[in-house]
Amino acid sequence: MTYTPKSDFLATILSRGFMADCTDLEGLDNKFRSGVVTGYIGFDLTATSLHIGNLVQIMMLRWMQKTGHRPITLMGGGTTKVGDPSGKDEMRKIISVEKINENAAGIRKVFSRYISYGEGETDSPLVNNAEWLDELKYIEFLRDIGKHFTINRLLAFDSVKTRLDREQALSFIEFNYMLLQSYDYLELHRRYGCVLQMGGSDQWGNIVSGADLIRRVEAADAYGLTTPLVTRADGKKMGKSADGAVWLNEEMMSGYDFWQWWRNVPDADVGKFLKMFTEVPVDECERLGALGGAEINEAKVRLANEVTTLCRGAEAAAAAEATAREVFEKGGVGDDLPTLELTEADLADGISAAQLFVRAGLAKSGKEAKRLIAENGAKADDVPVTDPGQMFDAGALAAPVKLSAGRKRHALVKRV
Repeated sequence: MTYTPKSDFLATILSRGFMADCTDLEGLDNKFRSGVVTGYIGFDLTATSLHIGNLVQIMMLRWMQKTGHRPITLMGGGTTKVGDPSGKDEMRKIISVEKINENAAGIRKVFSRYISYGEGETDSPLVNNAEWLDELKYIEFLRDIGKHFTINRLLAFDSVKTRLDREQALSFIEFNYMLLQSYDYLELHRRYGCVLQMGGSDQWGNIVSGADLIRRVEAADAYGLTTPLVTRADGKKMGKSADGAVWLNEEMMSGYDFWQWWRNVPDADVGKFLKMFTEVPVDECERLGALGGAEINEAKVRLANEVTTLCRGAEAAAAAEATAREVFEKGGVGDDLPTLELTEADLADGISAAQLFVRAGLAKSGKEAKRLIAENGAKADDVPVTDPGQMFDAGALAAPVKLSAGRKRHALVKRV
C-alpha cells in the first residue's frame, strides 16, 4: 500500500489493522477529507446475537462515527431469506420470516452500545433491506438491475467458483445474492447518499459489484473497503471458543464467560486485539502487547476490561474481573460466575456429577462430561470428581458448589 491516508478515519483504521483492500484508497481519502461520508455494513440475521467475529465490522462503524462521519447498520432482513454463499461450503438452510425478525430484535441490542442512533448529521439510521427487497417486482428487477451483471463475471467470483470447483451445490437463489447486495448499495446511495460499503474480505466481490452498479446506473462515485480475516495466534477462528461462538448478547453468554475469553487470548494476540477491539491509543496497545512474563497477564486483564466495558458496560467488566480474582487468586467463589439453580424437586432423586456438569454448561453432553472426569479435569469446590455417577442431592447442595472444568472454566450450582 503505497498511498498513506490523511483523513482521520482511514488513518485510524489503517493504524489499527482494519484494512485489507480498497477500490480507490486515494479517492476515498479525498472524499473523507471533503465532508461527511455515509458508509454502511450489512449484517445477516442468521442468529439472535452477533458474535465477536462481527466486532471488527462494528468497530469500523464506531470509528467512522467517532471521526465525524455517518455509519449505516444495514439489517439483512431481506437478503437473509436468500443466504450469502460467500465463504460457505454448502447451501444455507432457509430461515423463516418469524425467526429472521426475532434475530433482528436480538442483534439491535448490541449496536446501540457502540453506535449513536438518531437524526443528527453523523447519527446512524438503522435500516432493514426488507424495506425494498420485499417490494421488488422480480421481472422489472431483472430488466433494470440484472442487465448490468454478466454470467461470465458472476462465475469468476471466488464465492461461486469455489463451490462449483468442489462440485458442491449452489442454488439459483444463492446465485442471485450478489445482485441483491449490489442493489442494497444502490438503494442506500439513493436514499441516504451512501458512497462506501465495508465488509470482510470474503465480501470483496459483492462490494465491488455494488460500487460498479452505482457507477453504471447513477454515474456517481462509489467505494468499497474490506477488512482482513482475523484469526488468533493459535490458529483458531476469531469468535470461537471451546464451547462454540463467543456471543455479544448477555442472554447468550454471561458477562463472566465473555470477559474470560478475552482474558485467556494467546500472548501474541494482546497488542493486535487491543488495537482492533478497544479505543486504547495505538502506542499504548503496542507497549502492552510487547510485555512478557507475568506482566502480559495484566495486559490481558486490561484487554478484557476494555472490550467488556464497550460491549456489556463498566459494571459488567468490574464484576467479571472481581469474580476472576476471587476464583483464581483466592480460591473462592465469585458472585459473577455463571450459575445453575436447582429446586428441591430437581434434587428429589439426586443428580449425577456427569449431568451436573452438563446442566451447568461445562460439558455439551454426558459423554463429554464423562471424558472430562476421566481425564481429571472436573472438580467440585476444588476437589477432583472421579466418578461420573457420583450423586449430588439437596444435602450436598446445602451451600453453593463451585464446579470447575479445567483451570479456566467455572460455574456455580445453587439450591433454591
